[in-house]
Amino acid sequence: MPDLPLQGLPLRGLRVFDMTRVLAGPFATALLADLGAEIIKLEPPAGDDYRHIGPFVQGESALFQLTNRGKKSIAIDLRQPEGQRLAQDIAATCDVAVENFRPGVAAKLGLDAETLRARRPDMIHASVSGFGQTGPWTGLPAYDLVVQALSGLMAVNGDEGGAPLKVGESYGDLMGGLYASWAILAALVRRAATGQGATIDVSMHDALFSLLPTAHAQYLYGGREPARTGNRHPLSTPFGCYAARDGLVAICVLNDKHFAAFAALIGHPGLPTEARFASDSARTENEPALKALIEGWLAPLAADEAVAQLTAAGLPCAPIRAFAAAATSPQTRDRDLIGTLPHPRLGQVAVVGQPVRFDGAKPLAPTAAPGLGQDADAILAAIGLAPADIARLKAANIITGDAA
Repeated sequence: MPDLPLQGLPLRGLRVFDMTRVLAGPFATALLADLGAEIIKLEPPAGDDYRHIGPFVQGESALFQLTNRGKKSIAIDLRQPEGQRLAQDIAATCDVAVENFRPGVAAKLGLDAETLRARRPDMIHASVSGFGQTGPWTGLPAYDLVVQALSGLMAVNGDEGGAPLKVGESYGDLMGGLYASWAILAALVRRAATGQGATIDVSMHDALFSLLPTAHAQYLYGGREPARTGNRHPLSTPFGCYAARDGLVAICVLNDKHFAAFAALIGHPGLPTEARFASDSARTENEPALKALIEGWLAPLAADEAVAQLTAAGLPCAPIRAFAAAATSPQTRDRDLIGTLPHPRLGQVAVVGQPVRFDGAKPLAPTAAPGLGQDADAILAAIGLAPADIARLKAANIITGDAA
C-alpha cells in the first residue's frame, strides 16, 4: 500500500489539546492523529485510567496502546491553580480542545469552552459526555453499559423472545468518539471559510439513539414498539442467520429477484407465487414457515458448502467466522486493517488505525502511545517556558510522569 506523503496528510498542522480519558474522547483524537494532527494529551498524575486496565504486556495496557497512538503526553496536577493555568496556556496554542469530564467539571477547572474560547475565539471546543451538556440526565455518571441500556439499543438487541442484550463492544463510547471527530472536522471546515470557532456538545446517548434507524422506522412510522429478533432482520426476510449442518450461515435476500433465485436454489421455485411469500413484508410475517424450509435445505450441508452454492447463485451470504479468522483473513491483510508502530519498551506494537483510504493510502499515526508525561519538556518549551521554569514545575509536582 502506498504511504501518504507527510504534506498530504489531511490534518497536518492541526494542533489538538486532548483532555480526554478512557475511550470515547481518546478514540476521537486517535482518529485525528492518524490523519496528521498533533495531539497533546493531558493526563492526571496517575495517568489515563486506561493505563491501568488490562490486558497488559510488560506492564503496558493494550487498550491504552490501541486508543492513544500518535499522541504526546503531559501529566499536570489540575488540583493546583498553577496546574490549571498551565493547562489553559497550552490550550491557547491549540486549534482544537477536546474534553470528556463529567458536565460541570471542565468549568471548575477553567477548561470549558467559555473560558478557553474567551482567550482564543476561533478554537473548536468539543465536549464528549454520556448525556450531553443539557437535559435532566446530564449529571448522571455514564458508562457504556448505562448508555446502551437507556438509548434503546439493548431493548432491540437479543434473541427473539429473550432478554435485552448489550452489544459486545463499547459502542456508546466508540460512536460518541466517532461523532466527535466528525463534528470537529465539520467545524474546522466552517472555520476555514469564516474564521469562526465552535462549541461542540456530543452525547454518547444521542449518538447511540441516532444509530437505530430500523427501530425509528418501526416506532415513528409504524406506531409499534420494536421487538428483539435475534440474528434476523426485523423488517426483511430471509435476512438473517440460519443453521446448517455444522454452523450458522448469514443469508441476505432483500428483493424479489433475489428471492426467486433463492427459492429455486433451495428446491422450492414456486414460493414467490404463494401469497404468504409473494412480498418482503409477507415473508417477514410468515418468517417461521420460511425459516423451516430454509433450514430443511441447509440441514445436510456444511456451512461452507451452503455458502459456495449461495455465492454461485449470486446471493449475498457468509459463514460466521471467529474473531481470529477475521483478524487474519486475506481481506483484512490486503486492506492493512492491522498495523504496527514502534514502542520504546515493546518493540513493534499492533494497532488498528482509522480505516479510510486517501488517494489510495491509509494514514496511520507515526508513533505508538506515549509514556506518561514523556513529552512535557518539549510541550512546555513550545509555549515559551524556559528550562528553569520547567524544573520548578517538576519540583512542585505540578507536572509529573516519565519526564519529571
